[in-house]
Amino acid sequence: MTGSTDAPVVVGVGPTPADLAVVRLAAREAAAHGRELTLLHAFNWEAALAGPTVAGTRDAAEELVARAATAVNEVAPGLPVSGEIVEGAPVGVLVRRSGTAFLVAIGDGGMAGCGGCVPADAPAVQLAARAGCPVLVVRPEPPPPGPVLVGVDGSPSSRAALVFAFGCAARRRARVIAVRVVEPGRPDDCDDVLDALVAQARRHHPDVPAECHTVRGDPGAVLVEQSRSAQLALVGARGDEPGRGMLGEVSQTLLYHSPAPVIVVRGLVSAVPGGA
Repeated sequence: MTGSTDAPVVVGVGPTPADLAVVRLAAREAAAHGRELTLLHAFNWEAALAGPTVAGTRDAAEELVARAATAVNEVAPGLPVSGEIVEGAPVGVLVRRSGTAFLVAIGDGGMAGCGGCVPADAPAVQLAARAGCPVLVVRPEPPPPGPVLVGVDGSPSSRAALVFAFGCAARRRARVIAVRVVEPGRPDDCDDVLDALVAQARRHHPDVPAECHTVRGDPGAVLVEQSRSAQLALVGARGDEPGRGMLGEVSQTLLYHSPAPVIVVRGLVSAVPGGA
């Protein structure tokens, strides 16, 4: 359903100022792609029943959604917005909604600043591993006005990410930096492979400037370093290739450590020429 012209951008709404930053970036993304925005708050009935009054907890949830809608109007006036309060755990609710969404957005929970201590059950990790559409993971700090970075290894998943990157760059009036990383010790006799993939991916956006770089090094480390000057970083999820519920090592590294917002592209491989 991610290819549907009426599929919305869906964003999880929580109680902290960081959650409002996620809402604002999701609103900009929805406006850029001409999509409606759905504000989704997961309502925990068990916690509500343990509180002083269920009505009070429900009222607080409605206030959160209303506050998020105000934030949306500040950054994207006129954007169609709907709010929903749904029973269930936040990740599970967002995973379910991802089957009919264009993109889902979530905060990173501080992952980019915590070194090597990222737990596998962090909400952003779980959503990026299980969603049925691209997942935008938002950082606490706003990104610089740089290029759109995308990692490309030639797999169907990375080709889908490359196509999606051109759409994102076109709507931001930014350039694409496509990076292919060859690990040390591995032969590289395909100097033109990245150029060919980029030429194919940019067919719908021929006016978007693009740079191609083939670099030797550790793929995750190279992409994290490149992302420091990017306004957005994209990577394919290995889950689209053999196992849908998995993230590849490179996508995990970028998700954990990139200072830029990251879109983990999944659910789009079948729409890419030559994809699985």
